[in-house]
Amino acid sequence: MTTSARELDFLCINTLRTLAIDVVQKADSGHPGLPLGAAPMAYVLWNRHLKHSPADPRWADRDRFVLSAGHGSMLLYGLLHLHGYPLSWDEVMNFRQWGSKTPGHPESTHTPGVEATTGPLGQGHANAVGMAMAERALAARFNKPGHTVVDHFTYCLVGDGDVMEGVAMEAASLAGHLKLGKLICLYDSNDVTLDGPAKLSFTEDVGKRYESWGWQVLHVADGNQDLDGIDAAIRAAKAETGKPTLIEVKTTIGFGSPNKAGKSSSHGSPLGNDEIALTKKALGWDPEKKLWVPDEARANFMKAVDAGTKQQNEWKARFEAYAKAFPELAKDFERVMKGELPSNVREGLPTFAAGTGVETRTAAGQALNAIALKVPELIGGDADLGGSTKTVLKDAGSFDGQTGAGRNIHFGVREHAMASIANGMAYHGGLRPFTATFFCFSDYMRPAVRLAAMSHLPVVHVWTHDSIGLGEDGPTHQPVEHLMALRVMPGLHVVRPGDAAEAAEAWIYALERKEGPTGLVLSRQKMPTFDRAVMAPATGLHQGAYVLAEATGGAPKVILMGTGSELQLAVKAREQLEKDGIPTRVVSMPCMERFRGQPKAYQEQVLPKAVTARVSIEAGVTMGWERFVGDRGIAIGVDRYGASAPDKIIYEQYGLTSAKVVEAAKSLL
Repeated sequence: MTTSARELDFLCINTLRTLAIDVVQKADSGHPGLPLGAAPMAYVLWNRHLKHSPADPRWADRDRFVLSAGHGSMLLYGLLHLHGYPLSWDEVMNFRQWGSKTPGHPESTHTPGVEATTGPLGQGHANAVGMAMAERALAARFNKPGHTVVDHFTYCLVGDGDVMEGVAMEAASLAGHLKLGKLICLYDSNDVTLDGPAKLSFTEDVGKRYESWGWQVLHVADGNQDLDGIDAAIRAAKAETGKPTLIEVKTTIGFGSPNKAGKSSSHGSPLGNDEIALTKKALGWDPEKKLWVPDEARANFMKAVDAGTKQQNEWKARFEAYAKAFPELAKDFERVMKGELPSNVREGLPTFAAGTGVETRTAAGQALNAIALKVPELIGGDADLGGSTKTVLKDAGSFDGQTGAGRNIHFGVREHAMASIANGMAYHGGLRPFTATFFCFSDYMRPAVRLAAMSHLPVVHVWTHDSIGLGEDGPTHQPVEHLMALRVMPGLHVVRPGDAAEAAEAWIYALERKEGPTGLVLSRQKMPTFDRAVMAPATGLHQGAYVLAEATGGAPKVILMGTGSELQLAVKAREQLEKDGIPTRVVSMPCMERFRGQPKAYQEQVLPKAVTARVSIEAGVTMGWERFVGDRGIAIGVDRYGASAPDKIIYEQYGLTSAKVVEAAKSLL
């Protein structure tokens, strides 16, 4: 008997469904509801539209697919395995187990074919916006008349929980404003959340909300059966080049389960063996067959391998012609897709005369602009604060979501989405994204910064107005606990330069670092530029901490440590201590995380254990400094919130003065 095309389609869809529920049951952990309900839309997208090459998951011009509703990970793992990605059957069988490539939520650094680490809802949606922006930016730079090397779509599967999250709303609002026509979101609209019916907390018209943001909104009334309707909606979405598209697909969570379909009980727990048997029977599946992939279904899925290789080879041929016509651009395209920096990145880096008072935000801004001339893939923006953060790229234009021209992104007051979108640009590849806002607002960004650290994304965050030195704006805008709160995040490097020269080096450090995100914490107030002819060069920043000024007249009896605007207080205190006959060393520690990663011998060289009289000074909470000052040292800082007053008065009232440093040092001797 010949299988019709529709029968084959549903054989494949039900393969995805039953594989997911069987694997979740085997693991005794997972989310079967989404794969049962969303399998049809995922199958239609992957089978009829998605441009991808399973043999080369990192092909530069592939379409991107993000499962923002990451709890439905078994749907994605089923798609990857069955389409021939390097994700073995054994790995699928080890779902949610130690050491497997199939963790409970997708991880981009862990599983071939996973484009973004998702799970915290809304993040994938915002990442997809960043990917679509990256596609446009690269297309603007590299495509030439008759030669198109960047031309792909970004697809995202979102659920009810995703579209509730603030980060998704922020990102979707910006996407509509930018008219990102190559962004398509499939909305698995099943009206059920973990706690029960979505109407318990969620009754708005989602489609109208997206329309108000400038999206095209399409509807598929029966996402369980209407494959042609899903197909037609995706085609219409691809045809609309002036707007992003949301396709609301009405589905049934746990579809096919006689007792759990449409109920929250199918969301996050295995169905149970008896219910699985009933579900398979309802789907026309043999209940006795567990973890079964029909040969006909596997063969149909595996057509993607040859089809993808053919598409990629056609692109390679186009790229070869492009390389002949534009050899330098082709080399640069290959460079940026590898994440490599140009060799001349340091050329034109600004220098600063000793003794001049410079805000580190201003010095860093000058360095950024000098570097941007050599690194055209450097792109970013601020949360409506460009004039304050000093991160506007001169003569680089505002980013245009239609053409991709311009390198200054106006994120608006959307800090959370800003960081998540930057992650999406980094996931995409080919760009070095940065963001900027006041340091106290890093709290709004933290979930996305954490995911960047987890995913090793080299995003740069510029955080200015870094302390109580902000002054009159008061405690709501004065970050106190933020430095230490971010320093404890694995994989994030927090860099707080102590003068203009260190601020310039901080940008070089951040861009040369590929292992994860870097935060540059910069001052609003001016601070003196150190005389590097007398003190150590600012390149010491790359070690995380270094001896800025050495003790004279013998080995140091006291070590003073500082960061940022408080480093000058340590230098002034050293002058007084040396006058008083106390040999004193000053250590600049702009990046604790980098210093802790140095060899023990270097750490001992900078902070010898024999010198126990140690004082640190930093305008933030003191917790954490005990690691460096030791049990016998003193950490001077701010263990309460700030105040509204001129910065000099606040520093005096809070005891952040060179005199207090001298007093503390002498008390230790």
